[in-house]
Amino acid sequence: METLIFDCDGVLVDSEAIAEKTLIQRLGEWLPDIQPDSALRQALGMTTAAILEHIERGSRHTLPGDALERIDTDIEARLARELLAIEGVAEIVARLDMPLAIVSNSRRQRVVASLEATGLDVWLGSVPLFTADQAERPKPDPAVYLLAARSMECSPAECLVIEDSVSGVKAAHAAGMTVIGFTGASHIEAGHEQRLLEAGAWQIMNDMQGLEALIAQWRDRRGRNLA
Repeated sequence: METLIFDCDGVLVDSEAIAEKTLIQRLGEWLPDIQPDSALRQALGMTTAAILEHIERGSRHTLPGDALERIDTDIEARLARELLAIEGVAEIVARLDMPLAIVSNSRRQRVVASLEATGLDVWLGSVPLFTADQAERPKPDPAVYLLAARSMECSPAECLVIEDSVSGVKAAHAAGMTVIGFTGASHIEAGHEQRLLEAGAWQIMNDMQGLEALIAQWRDRRGRNLA
């Protein structure tokens, strides 16, 4: 059963820039000897807990014991006020005629809130949702993508994934899925397209209007491979 799987942050909703601003502000207060903006670029797509662990290792200072809880609370408050859907995603999702799923490194509560805040829950509120807290290891490990495939009773080869981060592309590619690297969110920097290709992306898409053509191309490619 051919299935289209969306990452959430940076693919469905333009949340990464908001999260980055919040992290930069807090980390600048707690770890004054690091440059959080450059460190965050290397950690794009990781869970918040993994980002904090990664950045703290490069500092002489120690994060507060409740750093994760405080940052998650700050991010989610800002998302509720400022979050927007990726341009064109609602219109595209409304036209799609195939099974959909969402696979995210964010916790379930944040994904649900993001869909509601942007109105995407109208189209995606009932699709299967798989988050890092359901898997033994988060992206870039493929565990959460393999869980999605098992739960939806489809093979990884039948899954087409849209991801914006290197860790997400690596996870889906390692799971045996075909991955479209998405570069249309506001946090994407020059050169990111090449990083996604090197991580295993099959094609790059910078606008959601190109999705239907890529789905058709993927189906044609699958048909030739299965013939």
